[in-house]
Amino acid sequence: MRKELLIAVINFLLVSPPQLKAEEQVGLGELNRLLNLHLPKKNQGEVVGPSKKIKFGNEEIVFTVPGFNTYGCGDCHESGKLLDKSIKRMEQSLNREMESFPNLPPPILKQFIIQSWSDEWLRPGQFAHTTFDTIRISPAAVLVDSLVYGNATHLHESFHLTQPFLGVANELEAYGLNIRSDPRFLILNFPYFSDTVTEFFVPDFREILDRFFSRQLKEKSSVIGEDMIVPKEAQWFLMPFDEESLMKLNIAIKKLEPVLREVSRLNRKYPLEAAYLGEQDRVVSLLLDIAAVKILPLPPLDIDSTLLKKAFYILDEQFNKLDNTRLGYRIDRKHEALMTLTYQLRLKDPATRLGIYFRFLKNRYIGDDGEIKLVIPDEEDFKKYVAEKRREIKKMADSPKLTSIEKAGALKMLESISSVGSRN
Repeated sequence: MRKELLIAVINFLLVSPPQLKAEEQVGLGELNRLLNLHLPKKNQGEVVGPSKKIKFGNEEIVFTVPGFNTYGCGDCHESGKLLDKSIKRMEQSLNREMESFPNLPPPILKQFIIQSWSDEWLRPGQFAHTTFDTIRISPAAVLVDSLVYGNATHLHESFHLTQPFLGVANELEAYGLNIRSDPRFLILNFPYFSDTVTEFFVPDFREILDRFFSRQLKEKSSVIGEDMIVPKEAQWFLMPFDEESLMKLNIAIKKLEPVLREVSRLNRKYPLEAAYLGEQDRVVSLLLDIAAVKILPLPPLDIDSTLLKKAFYILDEQFNKLDNTRLGYRIDRKHEALMTLTYQLRLKDPATRLGIYFRFLKNRYIGDDGEIKLVIPDEEDFKKYVAEKRREIKKMADSPKLTSIEKAGALKMLESISSVGSRN
């Protein structure tokens, strides 16, 4: 057993991408001090600031810090050095992405904005936002990303630049990129991965999660005379954790690679359907779970066929509901179905419930030819969803708060929706 584990570890180290590393090591107190200096400012309206253009591939990218003097950035920073650091981070992220995924279209970045205020495009507490060929990122996010996450957020956002549409499947795919570089991202973003990882690779994953998140944080306290505002996720990430568990997850992530690749294929071949299902059933892990049952052998399940049929009926009923898209609800249909299995069918064992869920997915989404068919429960509802998204994008394109680059990107997305819809 130990020999097999050692071989797996060696194979993983030989083929896995290098881990992301923080630009420099800082203590929690120093990080907290820096974040307190870079909290979002009150929006001062239209402001200008220093900018710098570079050529990356065939694209010209504008890096800018609007309100550099208005918001006090110039009190501590030199604009040229600040922009050069951002350029270096993004060049590294874009190059890493293209090296890892040579078959994907190259990311199209035309504008990178360090935004010192919060608004509808970059909400309070939101690290970054990518859409319409533009990345907006807050100064606090730059600090946490460079000093804690090894610029994983920059990598995550750059990956969004390659995705054809919107929706939760985009986040699943981008977090799939992050977990390849550090298993702690798998833990921090566990809702996207936990059921597949638990069912197929690490049965005790929930226990690992419990240990990871049970470590004590500094909350509502004072650090060197200031309120603690370092995000919980960053604190957990910085704390030492059980190396054996992290290695176990690393090996699982490596085995998950073909499933992650299938998620990317689905999200790019069926972007509208993937986005719709993400809102219709609110299951953030759906594409991953479906890809898993296509590629991986299902673990054995000991259950009476009559009981299994009843369970399938409950799951089917939940996954056909349209309350989320028609009434604006935000109900996770997988969670609802598994809860119903617990109390209505008296299925108390979580492993049994997961086994039923994955067999339901295989029955619903995998055709006789072994290929995935993304089942849309109601075509009219799907068409209304796409039409609504078109209206939302058109409204954003008309917003005076967007830059000309973003408006052009929005119009380009509208055109792509039409072409994808007609093709599918």
